[in-house]
Amino acid sequence: MFIHGGGFTGGTKTKPEIVAMADFFASRGWVFASVDYRTTEELGSIQGLSREDVLTFYHGIAPREWIEFALQGAETPKQFQQAIALYAAQRDVKAALRWMMANADGYRFNSEFITVGGASAGAVAAITLGISNLEDFRDEILINDDPTLSTTNLIEAYVVKSLVYFWGSNTKLEAFESVYGLNRYDGSDPELFMAHGTEDMNPGTPFSEAIELQEIYDPLGVDTQLVPLEGAGHGAWDAEVGGKGLFELTFDFLVERQNLAIE
Repeated sequence: MFIHGGGFTGGTKTKPEIVAMADFFASRGWVFASVDYRTTEELGSIQGLSREDVLTFYHGIAPREWIEFALQGAETPKQFQQAIALYAAQRDVKAALRWMMANADGYRFNSEFITVGGASAGAVAAITLGISNLEDFRDEILINDDPTLSTTNLIEAYVVKSLVYFWGSNTKLEAFESVYGLNRYDGSDPELFMAHGTEDMNPGTPFSEAIELQEIYDPLGVDTQLVPLEGAGHGAWDAEVGGKGLFELTFDFLVERQNLAIE
């Protein structure tokens, strides 16, 4: 399952590079799902609202403690709405994976070999999905406050075997730890493949974020591979390392780490 980027302000699951990646994996026998999620475009305008009005406006979309955290940390309305979208998007991608699990037989995929990947903001969401507990970004808001939750296959569980990260960050898990005091990294986390441009100048996803994730993972003893895209900036879809593109590098990592048989 792949999650598109867009800074949590926009983006689309039909981005041509994602479609090309889907074709690459589907042609090799994989089931590839590209998913959408709520962004600031869907969250409405808060212009002119008071603090209490804002808390009411986002009731049922994000928990009060997350909204208050966002109000304290954001310097602009855009940053505040991005912080709210961080939470809403995570609920959505978790619901998407539960939907996939509920429909595994129909799509004929093996639920024991789940990989979740993403690019940019999508990588932020992918890392958070794989590392966080099943109840995180789900149970902070009750069904009474968000009736749509009841339609999201709540009985479904999943285990993410591998994570794919293209030029992302650890931002959302850091925010989760700040709000709830919970660090979710441990030795049972999914193995991780990372590709990140060494000259990434996007403020939210510098190359140092990949280094930080590598340093978090190393003591846990979980398989991880960081492929520095030397000289590349943000969104280096066409990068090659050792004559291989991103899709092939990712494929090789997953086949080796998941011990898959290739016909």
